[in-house]
Amino acid sequence: MTKDELGWLRLHLTPGLGRAGLLRLQDAFGSPGEILEAGPSAWRERAGIRPAVAEALPKENAPLFLDTAERLSRFGVQIISLRDTTLYPPLLSKIHDPPALLYVRGTLPVSDALAVVGARRASSSGQRLTEEICRDLASRGITVVSGLARGIDTAAHQGALAGKGPTVGVLGCGIDRVYPPENAYLFEQVASAGAVISEYPPGTPPLPGHFPGRNRIISGLSRGVLEVEAAVGSGSLITVDFALEQGREVFAVPGPVYAPASDGVNRLLKDGAHLVTDVGDILEVLWPTLPSAAARTREDAFAATLSGKPLELYRNLEEMPLHIDDLARKSALTPMEVSAILLHLELQGGVEQLPGARFIRNRRP
Repeated sequence: MTKDELGWLRLHLTPGLGRAGLLRLQDAFGSPGEILEAGPSAWRERAGIRPAVAEALPKENAPLFLDTAERLSRFGVQIISLRDTTLYPPLLSKIHDPPALLYVRGTLPVSDALAVVGARRASSSGQRLTEEICRDLASRGITVVSGLARGIDTAAHQGALAGKGPTVGVLGCGIDRVYPPENAYLFEQVASAGAVISEYPPGTPPLPGHFPGRNRIISGLSRGVLEVEAAVGSGSLITVDFALEQGREVFAVPGPVYAPASDGVNRLLKDGAHLVTDVGDILEVLWPTLPSAAARTREDAFAATLSGKPLELYRNLEEMPLHIDDLARKSALTPMEVSAILLHLELQGGVEQLPGARFIRNRRP
């Protein structure tokens, strides 16, 4: 851990110094080193922190601090401050109550994200649809954010992993806790494919009061929230409330009228949520320029007819048009080779040339 991270950890382990106090100290002093050097009187005068709280700061040789720092280092946990404009997630920083600190195990993806939440006691069909949608999103590079809980959360992460894309799990406990315990293996997989994060100090148990705070982070990281199966009063609907407050898009999967687990989602649909039966319903709202499932099928079929350098060049074409020189650099081919291959691919109907010697895959039927 870096010196700054150790400083943030000492501050966060201080009894009575919560999120608001940490933010006031950040605003008043900036770095953790400056905060620690300031002392109780400066804390009181410049940040309104009571002397009793400042004096409770753990010593550098305190067993709790040393043991916690050792555990976090062993697991490769990073501590990111809200004031870190390079590493702190930009969308999350703009909500009205962002976490002062984030504990991150893994690497936070930089791609756009969708939050997926729902019932813990989910039906098999609800879990299946969640996995399919999240697999498709992840295969397009879209990050799937959820809470690593039972049911829909678990299906969301598993779908993202199956799609070999990024996923983020947000905890309602310390980063050194796994909850629920049966998701220990999934926890490790998510941390490897993306990140597991928490705003709570290490050692914090998964108390019920922590989960609404966790839910605001889930929605805060994302462009929108998809709700799959939720009864009226379901805890996952709190995430939707935060999403609406944060100006995010809300999506819901309709359910059978007489099923209790459908009451919440069907009410969301009555209130104007986007209806979702497949991934295309989400893409056309948030990412309309991404290819449809049908277009991707056509592309895969066309790619299957290629081999060697043409296949390599075709795979290097992206969602946005690329200039012929950029394609030459990406594919390590000469401009003459690229020009000849592109002409051949265009004649086959797999590539479209745009003005300015730019090329894109042909996604028309």
